[in-house]
Amino acid sequence: MTLSKSVPIVRIPDPDVGKEHILAAIDMGTNSLHMVVVKIEPTLPAFTIITQEKETVRLGDRDIKTGNLKPSVMARTLSALRRFQQRAESLHAEQVVAVATSAMREAPNGRDFLKEIEAELGLRVSLISGQEEARRIYLGVLSGMDFNEEPHIIIDIGGGSTELILGDGHEPRSLSSTKIGAVRLTSEFITTDPISNSEFDFLQAYIRGMLERPVEELQARLYFDEQPRLVGTSGTIETLAVAIAREKQGLEPSPLTGYQFKLKDLSEFVHRLRKLSYHQRLAIPGISDKRAEIILPGALILLEAMTLLKMDSLTVCERSLREGVIVDWMLTHGLIEDRLRYQSSIRQRSTLKIAQKYQVNLDSAERIAGFVLTLFDRTQGLLHDWGLNERELLWSAAILHNCGIHISHSAHHKHSYYLIRNGELLGYTDTEVEIIANLARYHRQSAPKKKHDNYRNLSSKQHRKMVSQLSALLRLAVALDRRQVGAIAQLDCRYFPNTKQLHLILHPNEVDDPCVLELWSLDQKKIVFEEEYDIQLIPKLEAVPVPGASHCCEC
Repeated sequence: MTLSKSVPIVRIPDPDVGKEHILAAIDMGTNSLHMVVVKIEPTLPAFTIITQEKETVRLGDRDIKTGNLKPSVMARTLSALRRFQQRAESLHAEQVVAVATSAMREAPNGRDFLKEIEAELGLRVSLISGQEEARRIYLGVLSGMDFNEEPHIIIDIGGGSTELILGDGHEPRSLSSTKIGAVRLTSEFITTDPISNSEFDFLQAYIRGMLERPVEELQARLYFDEQPRLVGTSGTIETLAVAIAREKQGLEPSPLTGYQFKLKDLSEFVHRLRKLSYHQRLAIPGISDKRAEIILPGALILLEAMTLLKMDSLTVCERSLREGVIVDWMLTHGLIEDRLRYQSSIRQRSTLKIAQKYQVNLDSAERIAGFVLTLFDRTQGLLHDWGLNERELLWSAAILHNCGIHISHSAHHKHSYYLIRNGELLGYTDTEVEIIANLARYHRQSAPKKKHDNYRNLSSKQHRKMVSQLSALLRLAVALDRRQVGAIAQLDCRYFPNTKQLHLILHPNEVDDPCVLELWSLDQKKIVFEEEYDIQLIPKLEAVPVPGASHCCEC
């Protein structure tokens, strides 16, 4: 969501309103069991991940003749679930919500095993359909990515099934679950190592045949001229992203959410994998021993899906089914009014959650954010040409600029950079988080300099220009709340291009308040602004607002 000029800055509700919940969610997949434990903050509403657990048990490795779950697999699963429960209990989780997917759906003894789990552990596991799995995956992705009401295709490649979802932040338009997965295909179709040409060709044709119908149904729900973005989730896709990144850039992406790779890179990687034995695949950085066994069919599913969908690139999202289970629980317990509100404010909620975490003075932060957005709006097209997305990044930086005080007041602008850069700002790309952190870093003290590591970390000259120009605006806004008492009620601007002057008209809250400290602070901080824009800033205190002054441009 992009903040429109009419949307007010959102205020965090009183933290005493609503009870915080510790909740654990378990996803019993065909390949692995996953658990996430979160703290739910209903006043935002949002959740923070406390810990994540994973254990590869291979529920999809079933008896060839009967299709039943094997006794050894069930024993491993019970042991893993018991450990998960103990971990959740140690973190004071009030409830453990568990779901089972395709392996349990298809095994003749699957439901009996679920009864055994409940009898042994007291854990009730919900067996969900393929479409319900897809719906919750959609909710999970929405909790971690901003769709901007634009169409996104989500692909989740599991051990036993592959889900395809089409949505734009509202109700999903298309949900499908297809019985092709990395574990299933490995056990049913691969007998050679490295894979023979005939097995590879058959596997590729089989995958394409299985995907054609769900892809066609999804494409039928795209509107004319829509250009969707492809998002990938699951262990297979994360492993591929890490391996490709290490091969191409020499390092592992951090965070992985937001990382993109191209169809061309994936195609090259698949055709390399098909020539390698298990031990050779295991030697590839980023591929674990268990993943090396099943990575080729998983990668081939993604390659065929991207080809059929005509998608040239994929963006990774680390949130998926288990986070969707959390969101669904929040919906059913009345902690989210509706999906649209939950999704549309993800960037705001994430920013405010971090502000709350580091005890930011929200009254002051919101005033400063209001000032800086006014400055941005009044000078747009006159001093700068940044748009709505940059405006939103500036808002987030304004809310969080002082969060570093949580560590120490001394050099707190540097601490703010660190906390923002390493926090969990959801809905933003890695580059956008870097920009927000830099904007906050330069709200005081030195102007941006190329010798600063954090400034050099910005990925392009355009991003460095953005930080230099917008941080100069933030400095002015910070000065206007110097006493943090709301001394300045509002501001207006008058721009005189011939004399290269910007008159800043300030209206005090109290008629008899001379705002001496604010004017002094403004005089100190305007130097960077004047140098950046090659303009003279002239502040003027006026007790009564001047009608029509807000957008005045006098030549």
